This record gives sequence, C-alpha cells and structure tokens, in this order.
Amino acid sequence: MSSIDEETSLLEVEESLLQVSSSRVYEEVKLYAEDGSVDINGNPPLKQTTGNWKACPFIFANECCERLAYYGIAKNLITYFANELHETNVSAARHVMTWQGTCYITPLIGALIADAYWGRYWTIACFSAIYFTGMVALTLSASVPGLKPEKCIGSICPPSTTAQRAVLLSGLYLIALGTGGIKPCVSSFGADQFDHTDPSERARKASFFNWFYFSINIGAFVSSTLLVWIQEINGWELGFLIPTVFMGLATVSFFFGTPLYRFQKPRGSPITKLWNLSTVTTQVEEVTILLRLVPIWASGIVFSVLHSQIYTLFVQQGRSMKRTMGSSSFEIPPACLGVFDTASVFISVPIYDRLIVPFARRFTGLAKGLTELQRMGIGLFVSVLSLTVAAVVETLRLRLAKDLDLELTILWQIPQYFLMGTAGVFFFVGRIEFFYEESPDSMRSLCNAWALLTTTLGNYLSSLIVTVVACLSGKDDGWIPSENLDSGHLDYFFWLLVCLGSLNIPVFVYFSVKYTQRKV
Repeated sequence: MSSIDEETSLLEVEESLLQVSSSRVYEEVKLYAEDGSVDINGNPPLKQTTGNWKACPFIFANECCERLAYYGIAKNLITYFANELHETNVSAARHVMTWQGTCYITPLIGALIADAYWGRYWTIACFSAIYFTGMVALTLSASVPGLKPEKCIGSICPPSTTAQRAVLLSGLYLIALGTGGIKPCVSSFGADQFDHTDPSERARKASFFNWFYFSINIGAFVSSTLLVWIQEINGWELGFLIPTVFMGLATVSFFFGTPLYRFQKPRGSPITKLWNLSTVTTQVEEVTILLRLVPIWASGIVFSVLHSQIYTLFVQQGRSMKRTMGSSSFEIPPACLGVFDTASVFISVPIYDRLIVPFARRFTGLAKGLTELQRMGIGLFVSVLSLTVAAVVETLRLRLAKDLDLELTILWQIPQYFLMGTAGVFFFVGRIEFFYEESPDSMRSLCNAWALLTTTLGNYLSSLIVTVVACLSGKDDGWIPSENLDSGHLDYFFWLLVCLGSLNIPVFVYFSVKYTQRKV
C-alpha cells in the first residue's frame, strides 16, 4: 500500500514539475516576437530590445530626410524647368508630371526584389545608394557651368542642349529608380516592427501609420519653406546640394537602427513562384485577392490627378499673383505656399489620432475609429473641395486682372493647399494601412508598390489631360497659355478636374460597400 502511495506522490511531483516547466517555457516564448521575424543575427527577436516604438525613430528619421530630399526637388521643379531650362508652362508641367509618375512606378521593381529576394532592409539600403548617386548628378547639372543653359539676355533665352538635358534627366531618373526601392518597403518595414500576434503591439501599428505620414511631412515642410526660399534667392546649386546632403543623412540614420530592427525574411512573390506547380493554388488565391482590390485601387488614380496640381499648376497660378506683402520688396516664392499643405498635416494627424479616433470609436466600436475605406472616402471628398476653391480663386483672379488690372494676393491660395494636405492625411494614410492589412504576408511590399502605382497613373493622366487641353484650347490664348496665364482660363481647367473628382466619389463608395459586404 505504501508503495502505491509513494508512486502516486511521485506522479504528483512529476506533474507539478511539468506544469512549472511548461509555464516557464510559455513565459520564455512570450519574451520573443511570434510573427516569424528575426533579429540581425537571425534569431527570434527579444520584445524588450527590438522592434516596437524603440526602432521607429530611425525609420522616421530616414523617411523624413528622404522625403525632404525628394520634395526639395519636386516642390519647385516646375520653376527650374521654366526659368533655368526656358521651358513653356505646358512643357514644364509635363516634365514634372512624367518624372513624378515614374517615381511611383519604379516601386514595383523594388517591391518585387524585396518580397522575392533581398528582403525590405537590404532593398532600402541598396536603392538608397542609387538615389544618392542621382542626387549628386542633379546637383552637378545645376552647378557646373557647361551643364546648364546660359542665362537669358532680355527676351532671348538660349535653349538647353541635348547633353545638358541628358545629365539633368539622368539624375532625375536615377532618383526615380532609387525611390522605387525605398517607397514600397519603408512603411512595411516600419509596420514589421510590431508583432501582429500581440494585441498591444497590433494596436500600436495603426498609430504608427499616422506618425509615419507625419514624419514625411516634416521633410515636406522644410522643403516648402527653407529649400524653396534658398532655390529662389540663393540659386539652384545650393538648393539642390542641401537635399543631397539630407539624402546621405537618411541612409546613415537607417543603418544606425540596425541592431534594433526586426526582419521578415523574403517569402517569394506570385510573379516569381507561379512557375512552381506546388504553389499554384496559393498563388491563385493571392492574385484573386489583388483582383478584388482593383476597384478600390483605381479610385486613387483620379485622386492623384487632383493632388499633382500642388506641384505644377498651383505653383504657376501663384506665380501670376501678387507675391509681395505691403510695401515690402520681398517676393514670396510660389512653391512656398506648399507649406500650408504640410501645415495641415501637422494639425490634422494629432487631431485625428487623439480626438477623432476616440470619438468615432464610440459609434463604430472599432479600435481605429474609422475603417480604412471610410478614411479614404473622406480624403476623396476633401480633394474635390480643394480644386473647387482653386477654381473659384482663379476665376476671381482673372476678373480682377482683366477688368480692373489688379493683382490678387497669393495668400488666397492658402485654403486650397490646406485642404489638399488634409485630403492626403485621410486618403494616403488610409490607403497605406488598407493595402498593408488586406495583402497576403508574401505580398506586402508588392501591394504597397501597387497602391503607389495609382500616383504614377494619376501623374501620367494629368500630363495627358494638360497636353490635350493645351492642344484643343490653343497655345497662346487657350486654357493654359505658354507664358502669361492672364490670357487663358486656368479656372476652366480646375473646374474640369472638379467634375472628374466628383464622378470618382460615388464610384468609390459603391465599390467600397460591395467590398465590405463581400468580406463579411
């Protein structure tokens, strides 16, 4: 009998030890991220020392500096083409729109490489080097005397030579290629720092996308103020050199955070795995997911047509307005009004994250307040309001110029820039989060690049619309004259875009409801 009692006692001790052991194992597992990521050494990453918010400052700094470099070029590039290369309004706008469109098509290349071969970290690192090379070439094209056209003498402006254009465009399109490896990967890489299997970290991920967009606009703010002013007042040599330096800082900042990062290994891409019969079923399912997203994706094309105006015809509109304040002789650079596009982001992001989300949460029951599709829809509506204001301002400007020979102050443009910036907070952030959440794990970078492709198509479509309108309405006295906007009707062009954007909204709402119902 005693032996039975002893055996029972031993069994109880063993069970107790097993329970303690498994409890310790469970606690040990919870010390590590469980989403399949690894640290720099290829080991499961410790939650306390990697990822989460502690890794984000380096990613935010990288994005802030890189966007400062990009917008340091993009914000005022139409002025460079018009004033330094002596291009017409239509030609300069077409160059800028085509380049910007290319900047958003190259992410397909970077995304494919990241998902299938290198992973996001090494893709960002390698394409940053290409980006920096392009910045150097662009700076040289504006600094070396033989690489830029001679100054105008009176009304005679020597055109740029083939060699001069080749150096300039090679720099611009190397930048376009470089941004293609950074743009689709950096937001996804930042989101990878949060373990989606941990509810607390998953909740922080939604907030990450807001502050990621906020960091983008810090760079845009500096570009719209300091850099535009330097380019207009101190020249393009220094105006392009400073963004080049910041691109170098972006790369350095990214590497500094390496010990803190969590890395997702490349899992292949449908484009590279469809040849493997064993994965055909999985790949078909992934492609089906993409096809379901197409109507939502397409809505971004029209939004990008409207949004592209802040870098092109908004700037040229401002150049035709009164740019001095009172008796001062200092002229406000037209591209500086882009600061209000950025200022709206600084105001909107904290308000949205701290006030709108908690308020909306009471009615929707969602932790994020609004769904991504609801957020995108609001952005589409506000972008149409922005173009409506621009059209009204231009109508008023033309009437004053033609009837009373008076100039409307450039400060009237503030509302249209502010509204477009607010539209971006809703649409762009909602789009980033929507495509990240809805895409399969193996296609995160690719889906992000695919979303960015709408910006490409929007810029290309905008360029096409500008070209067609110029051809149909006339070169010198049409809607968009070659030089003097007072002899044209830019307001008609803006009203055309208002109609286009207004038609886009009900289409988006229809497919959003249909997508939500299918998902449920």
